[in-house]
Amino acid sequence: MNERFILTINAGSSSLKFALFREDGEPAREMVGKFERIGLRGGKVTVTDVVANKRKERPCHAPNHLACVPLLADLLQRKGDLGTIRAIGHRIVHGGPRYCEPQPVDAALLTELRRMRSFDPDHLPAALGLVKDFRRRYPHAPQVACFDTAFHRHMPRVAKLLPIPRRYEARGVQRYGFHGLSYAYLMRELEQAAGATAARGRVILAHLGNGASMAAVRDGQSIDTTMAFTPAAGLVMSARSGDLDPGLVAYFVRNEGMTARQFNDMVNTQSGLLGVSETSPDVRDLLAREERDPRAAEALALFCYQAKKWIGALSAALGGLDTLVFSGGPAESDESVFQEVTAIRQGGGFGSIIGRNSFQRKREQALQLLDKIMTIYAS
Repeated sequence: MNERFILTINAGSSSLKFALFREDGEPAREMVGKFERIGLRGGKVTVTDVVANKRKERPCHAPNHLACVPLLADLLQRKGDLGTIRAIGHRIVHGGPRYCEPQPVDAALLTELRRMRSFDPDHLPAALGLVKDFRRRYPHAPQVACFDTAFHRHMPRVAKLLPIPRRYEARGVQRYGFHGLSYAYLMRELEQAAGATAARGRVILAHLGNGASMAAVRDGQSIDTTMAFTPAAGLVMSARSGDLDPGLVAYFVRNEGMTARQFNDMVNTQSGLLGVSETSPDVRDLLAREERDPRAAEALALFCYQAKKWIGALSAALGGLDTLVFSGGPAESDESVFQEVTAIRQGGGFGSIIGRNSFQRKREQALQLLDKIMTIYAS
């Protein structure tokens, strides 16, 4: 029997996750995995054979996302019982003003996404490169693009507007928001974990991965989010600055002789936790050094302070807060759902604190960081 499979690809800022589904009625996962710390020291790949319940992890240095493709193709080939990759789904970070639903990857879509590369030069070119490479390796498998921006398509106009001359809005310059595929998943998980009433309430979703953002959700729809025109806005992130004074652009041009490319590189790859700590963009590394390295401690303090501040701002936009959901790197645990944290709930005046497991992060580390973020609400 020639079995058929669906492959999903999720390229993050420093990771590439994949999942293989057997197409037999309701798709069932056969294999899942993740390339971590792409472009960083200590890279690794983790692969779980879901059917056999076996998990393997090994070092894997990948300088960029494209370097992961032949490694993944080899993993798929060595699985042995593969029949046909029937379709491939890709997470695409930016859909611009046009794409609010999943789209088949064809020449017209690729042309439009290439045109939009200036919207997000740090993600779209890499995503297009992955699509191209997978098309070459699996030419008969249709590919589908799923857009991170789509979740926020119903945000009110006042949340989308940027306070710049109106003429730029006609060129697609607005707040889009990102991490939408993660947020859509979290909302489904929230309904399963806490019920439909909780999912229809006033919810803040906090995706605290290498790229970090939050979204305010009411009645199941996004009403505001921390990221804006690009994923560089909002919270302090692993290597991205988050929100900055726009006057810094002119300052660095005048005083440092920076070009636009150099400034973009600084705020996207040299800033955030990496820039403040001067050692690492990874929360795990900083937590391990916090007691002996004041720069690591200060980077963590800044991250947690800004997280608390954004929770307050989004709570105001919602008119209150019923449920706060954490996900992504620092917020993960070995369990599916954090227990309700009574002291935090009572201190902050809102409902459950829920953390969703995606990457099997150590529970102790997850709670360590969440405790820092939430201290203000328990005091």
